[in-house]
Amino acid sequence: MMYAERGSVRDDISSNDLAALVRQSLKALSKAKRIAAVPPDITRVHSKAGAITDIAYSELGSRLGVVLPALGTHTAMTAKEMDTMYPRTPQGLFRVHDWRNDPVELDRIPAAFVREAGEGVVDYDYPVQANKMLTDGSFDAIISIGQVVPHEVVGMANHAKNIFVGTGGKESIDKSHFLGAAYGLERMMGRIDTPVRKVFNKAFELAAPKLPPILWILTVIERNDSGRMVIRGFYAGDDLECFEKAAVLSMKVNIDMLEKPIEKALVWLDPLEFKSTWLGNKAVYRTRMAMADAGELIILAPGLAHFGEDAGIDALIRRYGYRPSAKIRQLVLENEDLRTNLSAAAHLIHGSSEDRFTVTYAPGTGMTKSEIESVGYNYASLDEMLARYPVDKLSQGWNTLPAGERVFFVPNPALGLWTTRERFER
Repeated sequence: MMYAERGSVRDDISSNDLAALVRQSLKALSKAKRIAAVPPDITRVHSKAGAITDIAYSELGSRLGVVLPALGTHTAMTAKEMDTMYPRTPQGLFRVHDWRNDPVELDRIPAAFVREAGEGVVDYDYPVQANKMLTDGSFDAIISIGQVVPHEVVGMANHAKNIFVGTGGKESIDKSHFLGAAYGLERMMGRIDTPVRKVFNKAFELAAPKLPPILWILTVIERNDSGRMVIRGFYAGDDLECFEKAAVLSMKVNIDMLEKPIEKALVWLDPLEFKSTWLGNKAVYRTRMAMADAGELIILAPGLAHFGEDAGIDALIRRYGYRPSAKIRQLVLENEDLRTNLSAAAHLIHGSSEDRFTVTYAPGTGMTKSEIESVGYNYASLDEMLARYPVDKLSQGWNTLPAGERVFFVPNPALGLWTTRERFER
């Protein structure tokens, strides 16, 4: 059932209204004595999950026993990142999810279900996994906090994904990511009903009796024309309804439906959020459906320091590079290291232009020209690109430069999906 909801394409939920909505939602946990919060990490700094967690701590006090960021495969948050995103929640409450060692298996979805959901693109079962801390009886309620936004793995981010990927293990992350990649990014992005969502919903159905009750708190965020992050929607509940309502609103405010394709796109990656291509390639897959054939995507990445968030995945990206789907799927069949790391294989597919357009990375000092080119991208000097394209003077969307060059600027690819109407409606 729903415990609190508010949202529309023109809504602008204030800090005071957000606090009131969170307090109203937390009434559902009035009998819970020991509560775990599962919010996102710094890669969702604009989600308002930090403010929501801070409010929850203020309201719950000692009843909030742990904050477990839904890292998935991401690196642990630093003290500076926690202070930036969660300034009023004690850092002593935070725990690090280790995706290789911490999850336990709660159930297993048969291969027949996964095969049918994916229309035959894969043939394997799926493990329902979550961090052991959430399942060992230490807590009698969970607050899962996050943002609903178009997403490359599942179609629309959050809800059950926050638990089964955010606190899941290697096998569940591998298999869910590869299912979506094999099914096709263009068939997934910005859709509510997808093969991976069907699997996550089934996982929640199977795992619910083995997990404490979950209060889902979901936001919908839009960057408005002036560049301010606006809360368009807030939905809290204990079932799928809150996600579905948030997703419907997200489709309206987070998908930029273009009438014509982009010949040249420029994407800025905030160094606070994006230090790897594993995260930064949102610049590729969130714009891929908008790019013109033979177009150019330029990614300004001053904080780029590595490819993968995990050393093992980083090595695989360096070994195989970003290639079209058909090539990566063939390499999976031929190479055990990719076959046993399907999330890496999925990421290589997601980060490819499918040879339709060029991808040029302009990194800071943390990544060299030879490294960028070794994984299949073009390289450009960041200083030269910033001199040519002064991002502080560009507006979100179409810009015509003094010399007449026309570029499409995306100041943060994590906040939406850019696509032509033709490609989205295929």
